[in-house]
Amino acid sequence: MPIGSSPTGPVSPEVAEIERALTRITYLSTRARQHEKLMGLAGVPLDRAAVALLRQIADSEPQRPGELANRLGVEASHVTRTVQQLEKSGHVTRVRDPDDRRAQRIRLTEAGRDAIARIREVGARGMEVALSGWSAEELHQLATLFHRMVDDFVAYAKDVDPEHEGAAEPAPTGR
Repeated sequence: MPIGSSPTGPVSPEVAEIERALTRITYLSTRARQHEKLMGLAGVPLDRAAVALLRQIADSEPQRPGELANRLGVEASHVTRTVQQLEKSGHVTRVRDPDDRRAQRIRLTEAGRDAIARIREVGARGMEVALSGWSAEELHQLATLFHRMVDDFVAYAKDVDPEHEGAAEPAPTGR
């Protein structure tokens, strides 16, 4: 089916189950208690919005605040407030945009790179424990399928809403 087209009739049971599973994963990973536990283990006292922004900058820094807002799907004012918070805590800094000297881009500082590395390490360790009963082949297959799914979601989102083209760039993979 072409990207952007909508099927008629009922959704397949397989797709309905995938949607349910993703909803459960999202719920589990975005609970305030889970976030607080992760931040405590990582030693990084940041709220969820700040962590989401740090992750985005780490994956494709430096960016203009408007680009960050677009990629995160939030209002620019939310990014502005969060950037100010992250500047005060020493996690990001503003640098001149080489393409437009009047504009600024947001870049991680050494403290920001360290914080996101600790957050990712703690998250990956927790995931490793949760998936410890899976074989290496199963983990590889899951990772491959997840990357493929995300790439397809990104392609679909770009086709449906070209204004949000940078919403979630595909992650580099070793596939």
